[in-house]
Amino acid sequence: MLRIVFMGTPEFSVPSLAEIVAAGHEVVAVYSQPPRPAGRGMAETKSPVHKFAEASGITVHTPKSLRPADAQEQFRAHAADAAVVVAYGLLLPQAVLDAPRLGCFNLHASLLPRWRGAAPIQRAIMAGDTETAAMVMRMEIGLDTGPVCLAERMPISADMTAGELHDALSAQGAGLLVRALAALERNSLTQTPQPLDGVTYAAKFDKAEARINFSRPAGHVHNLIRGLSPFPGAWFEVEIDGKHERIKVLRSLLVDAKGEPGTILDDQLTIACGTGAVQLLTVQRAGKKAMPAEDMLRGAGIQPGVKVS
Repeated sequence: MLRIVFMGTPEFSVPSLAEIVAAGHEVVAVYSQPPRPAGRGMAETKSPVHKFAEASGITVHTPKSLRPADAQEQFRAHAADAAVVVAYGLLLPQAVLDAPRLGCFNLHASLLPRWRGAAPIQRAIMAGDTETAAMVMRMEIGLDTGPVCLAERMPISADMTAGELHDALSAQGAGLLVRALAALERNSLTQTPQPLDGVTYAAKFDKAEARINFSRPAGHVHNLIRGLSPFPGAWFEVEIDGKHERIKVLRSLLVDAKGEPGTILDDQLTIACGTGAVQLLTVQRAGKKAMPAEDMLRGAGIQPGVKVS
């Protein structure tokens, strides 16, 4: 079995840590982002990985940076065979990358070199990709540039949301990591350089991207909605009781209809786009729970013919 340092933060990372522990590897330390204010009371909250590691009796470190010399010395002192990084959120300096005996390995949720960077799941869906992958790569100083060691492809169905793809890749990636570590232990893990062609970057979201522009083609609108569902959520505004209210859209369907872009066409909340139309299936009003679109229409008294923006 290997001595492992695990580095991760969100819920996406938890299955990977759980599978590594279950496989019998010695997780000598876990690194996670520091606790941050969350919830209505904005109380300091530990990350999902932090909570899981503590419940499993594993020492947790939460440095704000790995650049200081003392942080790097602490990392080297773990004498790890390998480090496993899954959505950690901090850059690893060269001194940290060089510390584990066998190297540092990252689980990335895309078909590298497509969608290197912070938001590969969402960007793949927003771009209309029909396939992605979980990939284990050996880390280099560049952003997701390292050689790929193991990969498993996954189809993206036409109506799949980012939340659904997130959960599927989280589970698939956990199993892939355990297989990669077993191969690493046997000294049989292959490393294939990434192609030089086809490089794209999955940038973090700008808030302005979440507003739906119904003058765009229906396919673009549909992909935006599912790519940002459930978080942060694509949205539009509509007038309710004389006030403009923001409506978040969590699920939609492409339909064969047409009309003036932004116009509600029927009592099922079908909205015309630049070309085609989308039927909104699940929506969420500010301060309320998600609900079927027709329930919102009835409750808000919105009629066909109304324009949204």
